[in-house]
Amino acid sequence: MQPSNNLPPPPTDFAVRISKLSAYAFSGLLGIGLVSCGVLLWSGKVDMLPPNLTRDDVMHGEVTHKIAKQLSKAWFPERAADLERAASWLVLHDTGARVRVGCPDWLFLTDELRVNRHAKENADIKAHAVIELQQKLGRQGIALLVAIVPDKSRIAADQLCNLARPAVIAERAVTWAASVQRAGVSVLNLAPALQPLGAAAYLRTDTHWSESGAQAAAEAIASQVKAMGIDATPHKAFEAHEQESALRPGDLVRLAGIDWLPLRMQPAPESVKAIRVSEKQDAAGAGGDDLDDLFGDDHLPNVALIGTSFSRNSHFADFLQMALGAAVGNFAKDGGEFSGGANQYFSNPAFRQTPPKLVIWEIPERDLQTPYVPIALQTAAD
Repeated sequence: MQPSNNLPPPPTDFAVRISKLSAYAFSGLLGIGLVSCGVLLWSGKVDMLPPNLTRDDVMHGEVTHKIAKQLSKAWFPERAADLERAASWLVLHDTGARVRVGCPDWLFLTDELRVNRHAKENADIKAHAVIELQQKLGRQGIALLVAIVPDKSRIAADQLCNLARPAVIAERAVTWAASVQRAGVSVLNLAPALQPLGAAAYLRTDTHWSESGAQAAAEAIASQVKAMGIDATPHKAFEAHEQESALRPGDLVRLAGIDWLPLRMQPAPESVKAIRVSEKQDAAGAGGDDLDDLFGDDHLPNVALIGTSFSRNSHFADFLQMALGAAVGNFAKDGGEFSGGANQYFSNPAFRQTPPKLVIWEIPERDLQTPYVPIALQTAAD
């Protein structure tokens, strides 16, 4: 039998020497890394074990996670992590623990595909918290509208390719929405508004929705606000202007640890024609963005928007103002997850002193079943 012509050629002397040099270099870097980590431990600047350690923490890897997180604060592990991420991406097309690769140049957040521990219990606790919050706000004459942002992996499912969403999370948004609706909370699942757009509702290399997705979500929320009989004020007129195409860096590329590579080595960069929304000049008036002044008089918004980075991306808040025909106070918090934006807003004196008529609370689907961080609502009577 003749040998296959597809076999790789034997390594050259040069390749062998390079391989040996790489091994020596790696050994040297490993030694430096151990010394770096040792110095960090000796310095006493890290707390190796979490406080109040439980058996459940040990069984589910909390100890090793804590140690790894603390050791990563050393200078060398950070640089080594960058090199490891680059090598894994370039050689294996691997994006690390926080990001998953779908179809070519499509990235997805791992959190969307994860089945959380105690998922049902967490979801039930959060549903109870929303119901309790709605009741407290209602006693002050403040309405609440909860808007659930569906997972990118749900709406852009045709771009998952070899990835798969666990069947157990298929109905989580619908089930959770129904549980709070039964208690009288106004809730809007944005999936029906985004599904007609399909993958175009989200950005390829970013967690967030695209401009078209943000606009569709804003219009759906505005329709629900009007159906609730709420008049958003002060009334203003807005206009949209399409900008020139520009590269839009994806946060999933950053989370994968490869955003420092040359663009040609990253997933194909995304070019976006951003929409700039502005108040019409003939209707424009003075206004402030300061949280302490936002609801200070009749000329300031009576609608407050809280939530996550979805409300701070792709001009969602601007599209919401345009759809409502009124200014909106945007108090969303990047990285706020379920409770962060709410706690930041409700703990501010401005909420107690000049409360709004409506709070729109944007919540990502992926945060519905994660552990609950308590929300503290301080009312005018507190």
